[in-house]
Amino acid sequence: MSTMKNLLNLILLLAVTGLVLTACGEAATTAENATNAVKESAEEAMQATKEKTAQAVAVMNKLEEGGYEIGDKATDFNLKNVDGQMVSLAGIEDAKGYIITFTCNHCPYSVLYEDRLIDLHNEMAPKGYPVVAINPNDPAAQPEDSYKLMKTRSDEKKFPFVYLFDENQKIYPQYGATRTPHVFLLDKEMTVQYIGAIDNNAKDAKAVTVNYVKDAIMALEKGEKPDPNFTKAIGCTIKKQKS
Repeated sequence: MSTMKNLLNLILLLAVTGLVLTACGEAATTAENATNAVKESAEEAMQATKEKTAQAVAVMNKLEEGGYEIGDKATDFNLKNVDGQMVSLAGIEDAKGYIITFTCNHCPYSVLYEDRLIDLHNEMAPKGYPVVAINPNDPAAQPEDSYKLMKTRSDEKKFPFVYLFDENQKIYPQYGATRTPHVFLLDKEMTVQYIGAIDNNAKDAKAVTVNYVKDAIMALEKGEKPDPNFTKAIGCTIKKQKS
């Protein structure tokens, strides 16, 4: 009888121990899941805060420097292309929009984006969104960005898009461009729909995970508004005329 009682007590103890261990395991799993969820939420919130802060800073800079904002209607221009012809947006046939890109010869960031701009034009121009490249720099401040060397660079890279010279530096201040490269995506009515960078990795094309300009165009094609419609342009400062 005593042996049977001891056996029952042992079975009961094992059962209780099992229940306790199971409960502890479930509690640990629940706690771990909760911790991971909190961690993920915190990371997402931090990333969202960083993006909002960057956008707010960019907007403040834009307000200080002037230039177009999202929803503004851009005015047309008439600038000299590397082939000697004068180019205006109105003169570009069958356009549904324009990828206005302030860029130049010398800036390392502009050079890094040359092949990507070529690919962007080749992909998007048939859809009605050509790249319109504009050199905003003053050759007196940066001799490598002279009109003559623009023609040389265009020939070397076989640019499929127009490469225009903002000779008197009248156009880039209207847009509010501050860097090279700096993109302003316009729709058919020349309304500004996106401002900022081409993608999210200036230094490594293979590491790009977000193609801002392409995504913005795809949104417009669907009748939607680009999101984001404003990012920080990464590049060299525009070289201004010396006073």
